[in-house]
Amino acid sequence: MSAAKIEIPQAARLPLQAPRNSPPEFRRCAIRSSAFSFVHETFELSHCSAHAARRMAATGAPDHVFVTADSPLAFPCRHCLHWAAPGERVVLFPYAAIPPGYPYSETGPIFVHAEACQRYEAANEYPSEFCNGRVFRAYNSDNRIIDAKVANGTAPEVVIENLFANPETAFVHARSVTHGCYTFAIERV
Repeated sequence: MSAAKIEIPQAARLPLQAPRNSPPEFRRCAIRSSAFSFVHETFELSHCSAHAARRMAATGAPDHVFVTADSPLAFPCRHCLHWAAPGERVVLFPYAAIPPGYPYSETGPIFVHAEACQRYEAANEYPSEFCNGRVFRAYNSDNRIIDAKVANGTAPEVVIENLFANPETAFVHARSVTHGCYTFAIERV
């Protein structure tokens, strides 16, 4: 299934200093709140990239492995932005959320369903399955962390707006509170 990409004009985005990873691809969808506008860059794989991850795992690539979900809310699929249910198989593989060459550079694990799933299509809304258990880390244009907040019952959109109130904030990462795994990034528009 091929989904149409929403294009955000370059002039409407604050450019990041670091280059982006090629696969997996990002899809941008604008989220508007009453006080602040930002681009929610959900980490969702294109159909081709998700298929490639599945194919690499099937061929036995050492950095792309099949894992069976053994608990709920522990294996988030970055293609459909839903949690894998216990018993579902996912592909586990590495992703560099901050590319090499910066003090906060890192590569961490991400998941995609082992079976084809529908790509996340919602625009103008925060992914509802990721309202809990996320920490939001603000980075400056040099890819350095300048602040971090846990939602702790506050709506994620409010936490994100507060982080972007600092003019030095170039982008924000949403990550797992417990494991620190990268979920998606949010950019200023």
